[in-house]
Amino acid sequence: MRISAAVSGALAVLLLVLVAVGWSPLLSLDRDVAEALHRSALAEPGFTHLNRILTDWIWDPWAMRALAAVAVGWLWWRRERLLALWVAGTSLLAVGLQQGLKALVDRPRPVWPDPVDSANYSAFPSGHVMTATVTCGLLLWVLALHWHEGRRGWGTLAGVAVVSVVGVGWTRVYLGVHWPSDVVGGWLFGWTCVAVAIVTYRAVSERSSRTGPGPDGGSRMEGRR
Repeated sequence: MRISAAVSGALAVLLLVLVAVGWSPLLSLDRDVAEALHRSALAEPGFTHLNRILTDWIWDPWAMRALAAVAVGWLWWRRERLLALWVAGTSLLAVGLQQGLKALVDRPRPVWPDPVDSANYSAFPSGHVMTATVTCGLLLWVLALHWHEGRRGWGTLAGVAVVSVVGVGWTRVYLGVHWPSDVVGGWLFGWTCVAVAIVTYRAVSERSSRTGPGPDGGSRMEGRR
């Protein structure tokens, strides 16, 4: 997981630099893909409407945050306070990082003479994509701690998470409110947040297991999972 965090973090920073300096090959690729998908969105109004429902209701950032809040409440009820705080803290830090990056880069969104959707604030990274990546990644991690991956239903849940993370990225570009590199940035920065959270939690939990139970009395057990 440390390697995953380092690699995704390095790629995220590299993409950030390329977007910030306006690297021509990247901008040309963004434009070509966005224009092709926008033409498709105009030609297929029914499919476009479905994408709007998915992005505005199913994969909306507030829907994702509500799922994270439910997970935090469940963990707190189970007296796994350290893990609950870790999930909540990671979600909040990810929001702060996302907003900071948007303000830093201040990338304009695509502008169309005939838009099929609209969005506010800067483009990079995609807030929908980053929020979905962080939320789904954290939820799968929490489930893995409590539900063995080989048990029935695990593959279905993992599949739903992957479809959600990939699908929300598709909708943002298809609807013409993000460039493809905004979506990739959301994936990379989102996964980096999840990977760093897992690595740091394991380190703190293992240290607590050596020194004794944590304040919630559950650190020793959690560190062995």
